[in-house]
Amino acid sequence: MTRTNTGNALTIRPLALILGVSGGVGGAVARSLHARGYRIRAMNRSPEKQREKYPAYEWVSGDAMSLKDVMAAAEGATLIFHGVNPPGYQNWQKLVLPMLDNTIIAASANHARILFPGTVYNFGPDVLPEPVEDSPQNPTTRKGQIRVAVEERLRETAWNGTQVILVRAGDFFGGANVANSWFGQMVKPGKPLKSVTRLGTPGVGHQWAYLPDLGETFAALDARAGTLPAFASFQFEGYWDADGSGMIDAIRKVSGNPKLPVRPFPWFMVPLLAPFMPLMREVAEVRYLWRTPLHMKNDRLVAVLGHEPRTPIDEAVAAALDDLGVRAPAGQSEREPKAA
Repeated sequence: MTRTNTGNALTIRPLALILGVSGGVGGAVARSLHARGYRIRAMNRSPEKQREKYPAYEWVSGDAMSLKDVMAAAEGATLIFHGVNPPGYQNWQKLVLPMLDNTIIAASANHARILFPGTVYNFGPDVLPEPVEDSPQNPTTRKGQIRVAVEERLRETAWNGTQVILVRAGDFFGGANVANSWFGQMVKPGKPLKSVTRLGTPGVGHQWAYLPDLGETFAALDARAGTLPAFASFQFEGYWDADGSGMIDAIRKVSGNPKLPVRPFPWFMVPLLAPFMPLMREVAEVRYLWRTPLHMKNDRLVAVLGHEPRTPIDEAVAAALDDLGVRAPAGQSEREPKAA
């Protein structure tokens, strides 16, 4: 911890190590923890580039696959947020668990808790459409099976004395670091907004997570860590688009064009590209989530926090479009700039 003199008071600032701060969730969690008084240490393989964007953080060079790097970065940490994934969706089966093991060892050595973002891939069709935190995890995809192994490792870690706070959420939107998200597929980042892409089957609901709200949820749960069990698992409801048209309507509304053309996502191309592109193989595996509704309720989360942090959907979508640099077409009035 860092001690800071504030007048005559001595403030103790806890240290949070963020692994994956350049990603959407890691960045959101870092901002929320920093706002609550945490000193943020961020490990990155190229910290020089990130330091210019986020000068308030302490940047260290390191690789999540190196136990030595993670141990050095975690020295003195109160918590470790583990939000790293193999780049380009490659070699998941070889990299995911070793990276997690390094975090577990470092957390145990520093008596730090682990904050972890869960995924919907853990759930198979047997528990849809409304799984709960303790629903059986019987995924039918390779990616889901790896995620189940990850959570089994985390449960074992909690049993051995290291607290784990896990929050499971839907697809992310909001933040400049999520251009490759599903929301980023609905529009063209950095381009004029001339159309919006429909990702799912019409009439099928879908769950979205606005990252600033998710980051605040992690921070709020962390503040209550002393009242939580060793393995504390929660579902984040976020924005439930009941029939798949709500997100499209919100994009149309904030764009100022209620008749913005809607185009279907080219799913027919995915199996054609899958043999040559690892990313397309992963996309093909999770297509079921755009054909079948999956709605995670947040009863357990609300019971602990009293509410779920939630930005109004129109406000969240407007900010998410701004984050992606999506612009109104020439001749169409721009959205009013956000207040400073």
